[in-house]
Amino acid sequence: MKLRSALTATALVGGALFAPGFGVMATATDAQAATKITHATATSMFRSSGITWSSSGGCSDRNNSTCTSFEQLNLATAQGAQTLKSASGCALNITGGTETGHASGTYSHWNGYKLDFAKATCVTNYVKNTFTYIGVRGDGAPQWQSGAGNIYADEGNHWDVTFYNCGGC
Repeated sequence: MKLRSALTATALVGGALFAPGFGVMATATDAQAATKITHATATSMFRSSGITWSSSGGCSDRNNSTCTSFEQLNLATAQGAQTLKSASGCALNITGGTETGHASGTYSHWNGYKLDFAKATCVTNYVKNTFTYIGVRGDGAPQWQSGAGNIYADEGNHWDVTFYNCGGC
């Protein structure tokens, strides 16, 4: 029985050491450690909150830049969109998700941290009147930061939002 206990303890420690995002052997980035969801799960979550989505290509293929895909979206990002919807009371239409064609980086669309929202007066007023202006991004887009730390960048015809967390869900 002592051998079984020792093996169990070794397995647990080994699992902790090599699991993504944990232990001394971890090299996973936050982007790799995030909980990912499927396109179907995301659309179900958005539909239940009254959030719409659209794509210029009328499709959801992650590998097609004219589509709007939610495949491999972070759960916290989907929850962040739901939080924005409930807190603002605004109609939200997502125009960009995890599909190819966006800028790269750890906190990118492809890695599940960003969503693009269509510009609407209600959303714009909510962001600018509720969040803190933090200056312009390297590409010149003005940015606002929510109390939860999420970043809203005004890219002219849409809001590019980086969800580091669910925004207080």
